[in-house]
Amino acid sequence: MIPFDDRGLLLGDGLFETLLAVDGALVAPQPHLDRMGGGCAALGLPPLDSAEAGRLMAEALAGLDAPRAAVRLTLTAGSGGRGLDRPDAPQVRLFATAAPAPRPAEPADLITSTVRRNDLSPASRLKTLSYLDNVLARAEARGAGMDEALMLNTRGDVACAAAANLFWLWGGRLYTPSLACGALAGTMRARVIAAAADLGVETAQVRAGPAELARADAVFLTNSLIGVRPVRRLDGFELGEAALVARLAAAVS
Repeated sequence: MIPFDDRGLLLGDGLFETLLAVDGALVAPQPHLDRMGGGCAALGLPPLDSAEAGRLMAEALAGLDAPRAAVRLTLTAGSGGRGLDRPDAPQVRLFATAAPAPRPAEPADLITSTVRRNDLSPASRLKTLSYLDNVLARAEARGAGMDEALMLNTRGDVACAAAANLFWLWGGRLYTPSLACGALAGTMRARVIAAAADLGVETAQVRAGPAELARADAVFLTNSLIGVRPVRRLDGFELGEAALVARLAAAVS
């Protein structure tokens, strides 16, 4: 049971990772563990116990019968402290859950959210438990009958989707928002950049406005669960297709 004084529950003080499992086996878990470990250091929390994390995720998967699963690893700052102040020696709480995660069958339709990504916050570089902006952006998209929300940052730059990184193709080159725009350093983002390099395609990490997406040859989303998912429409505007998107999807699948 999670006690009422857990700081993750009360303050969003903690981190999470979402990993893909196929046929009961985790897919590329180490980058996720490395990112959570880096997040612990950034937040001043004790080092992640990677062995315990692995045990908990395996235990969560053991009771699930699904060919594809989303495994959620959650770490909270534990209990104690009054108000915002942590105890001098936090005792973190770590747990894992798993649920079926079928791959989306269709390209995604997006709407630009009115919720902005706060690129000025250190939390935009971490997968913290304070994810309310993303929740609101996704709810706005769902309410409009869309699959996902495009989030701009405080300066109006393209940042990310509510639960994915964003890429676009233009002029034979691959583009993605710079981490300075408030984009998360996604594990699948890194894999796609590496796969593009193997195919001889340069990736530019840039600051760009939404007009760049309107003129792009193709746009796609990435995260660990969906891999590479093409974007079909943005704000009702039909986007193009490109063979390179399918090649990248195959390279990271």
